[in-house]
Amino acid sequence: MERIIITGALGQIGTELTLKLREKYGEENVLPTDIKEPEGEALKGKPFEVLDVRDQERMKALVSEFKPDTMMHMASLLSATAEKNPQFAWEINMGGLVNALETAREFGLKFFTPSSIGAFGPSTPKENTPQVTIQRPTTMYGVNKVAGELLCDYYHEKFGVDTRGVRFPGLISHVKEPGGGTTDYAVEIYFEALRNGRYTSFIDKSTNMDMMYMDDAIDAIIKLMEADPGQLKDRNAFNVSAMSINPEMVANEIRKHIPDFELDYDVDPVRQGIAESWPNAIDSTEAKRQWGFDPRYDLEKMTEVMLEAIRNK
Repeated sequence: MERIIITGALGQIGTELTLKLREKYGEENVLPTDIKEPEGEALKGKPFEVLDVRDQERMKALVSEFKPDTMMHMASLLSATAEKNPQFAWEINMGGLVNALETAREFGLKFFTPSSIGAFGPSTPKENTPQVTIQRPTTMYGVNKVAGELLCDYYHEKFGVDTRGVRFPGLISHVKEPGGGTTDYAVEIYFEALRNGRYTSFIDKSTNMDMMYMDDAIDAIIKLMEADPGQLKDRNAFNVSAMSINPEMVANEIRKHIPDFELDYDVDPVRQGIAESWPNAIDSTEAKRQWGFDPRYDLEKMTEVMLEAIRNK
């Protein structure tokens, strides 16, 4: 990678991805785009372009002008948000992906887009979930992600596009607050622990889900994109995860730093239903074997960093 264009650069992953890529490849070689102008200081006043991913002509014009060799397509509606407006989710998640893949094909770009554990469904094995297994999701977000994995494989096999992707678990970050995902409790709980000393979880206490600290997620994207294609037996659906946790586990870790922290529950049936359709713990063996995936943060280390960073804000 030398020059990179990013869609959805103001989203959950996009902001931190942009900053890390600019640090690594130079500000002039990374062009973030999103549907609106940035408001936060991190990206405000720096090179940036407004792009609705449904506008393929605008997308192609930006690529033609910027001349990247890589596209990172991060624009997406997350799980709970997508359930509120499934037709709009299809337009963004699938229409935007098709436009991005066509642009990558036409301009010969290396291509990354993330999938999710949402691509799994109730009939998927719950424990040590294999990378290749049954996928019958029951949400629009999950349907989008399965279709996206297959579409990226198709563009690689049919047109030779160098497509790559991972299935992300819940991602935890102190930089950007949650944006409509089922795993958002695991971010909100840290902010509320410091703001109010208590948190009401919309996910039930015994519900285990895979999670990863955002720094590990960003490192995984870069490591996969820099991997020699000869190493990759697979392409667009690598399982990656750092920990399988539930709300009680997070609360107990927080209490090591905030002893009086209180956790209670008001379970949201929609998000709880989505969570119960996902695996409890996935197997990341192939990502480790094929391109050296190696997360650095466990729950203990992540909790220390999250609380310290939010305090400093």
